[in-house]
Amino acid sequence: MAKQITKIAVSIILVGVFSIVVFIATTYQQLQLSSYIILALLFVFMFFFGIATGQNLTYPIKKLLNDATELSKGNFSSRVYLESQDELSDLADAFNKIAEELQESSEQAANLEKSVAVKVKAKTQELEETINALEQKVRNRTIELERLMKEQNKEAVIVPSKEE
Repeated sequence: MAKQITKIAVSIILVGVFSIVVFIATTYQQLQLSSYIILALLFVFMFFFGIATGQNLTYPIKKLLNDATELSKGNFSSRVYLESQDELSDLADAFNKIAEELQESSEQAANLEKSVAVKVKAKTQELEETINALEQKVRNRTIELERLMKEQNKEAVIVPSKEE
């Protein structure tokens, strides 16, 4: 941003210096010491006017750039408020609208993620209950099979053979 301030300030200062040089060139013979003092003060004024104007013109752009950087880092609450009523103000309004839409989109995505997480948890719990019920059935059947096998083994041992 300092480059922009410098470009604007240098342009204004050069125009001022050029105007002073032209004035001196046209009235060189009629100038007195007081005129040189006034021209020196005018030159100092031009210098500070150029710097101040450069800062005034680049401040809104610098503010937009800083807030855009914040927005790009994920700070969706970043907004720009400019006092001017020009194109930069329109750009700030567009920036604010984009930031608002990004914030809403981010909130919707977070809500959707929470909703999906709840649904997945409910489905997982349902599946775990089904698995537990099936495991219990398998245990019951295993116990029943073991009981039947014991009964069959007892009958096989008790039954006398025909050779006796």
